[in-house]
Amino acid sequence: MTATTDTLTKPRVRGALARSIGDSLVVTQRNLIRMTRIPEMLLFGVIQPVMFVILFTYVFGGSMKIGGTTDPSVYKNFLMAGIFAQTVTFATAGAGAGIADDMHKGLIDRFRSLPMARGAVLTGRTLADLVQTAITLLVLAAVALIVGWRPGSEAPTNLAKILAGFGLLLLLGYAFTWIGALIGLSVRTPEAATSGGIIWLFPVTFVSNAFVDTSQMTPWLQHVADWNPFSATVQACRMLFGDPGLSPSDAWPMQHPVWASLLWSLLIVVVFRTLAVRKYRSAAG
Repeated sequence: MTATTDTLTKPRVRGALARSIGDSLVVTQRNLIRMTRIPEMLLFGVIQPVMFVILFTYVFGGSMKIGGTTDPSVYKNFLMAGIFAQTVTFATAGAGAGIADDMHKGLIDRFRSLPMARGAVLTGRTLADLVQTAITLLVLAAVALIVGWRPGSEAPTNLAKILAGFGLLLLLGYAFTWIGALIGLSVRTPEAATSGGIIWLFPVTFVSNAFVDTSQMTPWLQHVADWNPFSATVQACRMLFGDPGLSPSDAWPMQHPVWASLLWSLLIVVVFRTLAVRKYRSAAG
């Protein structure tokens, strides 16, 4: 056998990074196919935020004071950035439950027997959840426009800024999905993952500038809200969308919300991806 033949028959050795990316995309495809076969997962994921939009808009719209006015149309435009951010973060619970379900059914053990990158299982799952979140966000934006949300109602904006705002929202959602992945790996049942994935989200989303003006909070609570990563993304989206209700706080995240949102989201991805992959290796080791 010649050297050329040996070279052709020798298995191609891929770099670790290329292998991890390829394996992650395969797992992503698997989860997306599963999503199409269970359409109610996507349907229920869309219904909940739509209900929030309608309820907050028409129930609280005339009672919230934003910028010194209780005009429902002002609150409607103020609200949407918070609803968008809440929607992408609540996807965390679904991610955790899905991973816990795979662990419970033994699917993770099957992946262990395959020659694949360990982190690819989690990365593929989080990327598939990101696609589902993007679809939900697209539907929600259409509903928001129907009920009267108008980007640029407070300050000039353009399509590039609006898309940048949605990009920050998806990045935040992806970051929080890694928290959900860690929770899903740390509990024994999908039900526990769902409960654990939702409980911590309520203080994160409500102790923020999403639904109320933080200047109306007590000083210590306002400080917590201003440094909340969730608040930074909401503030950034309001600025990019040209919506009313920008926090007048002197806190750095409120003064530089776009940078704060990027830094917070990337930090969360780095920290919780590292912890989740480590937990996965110990659970499947």
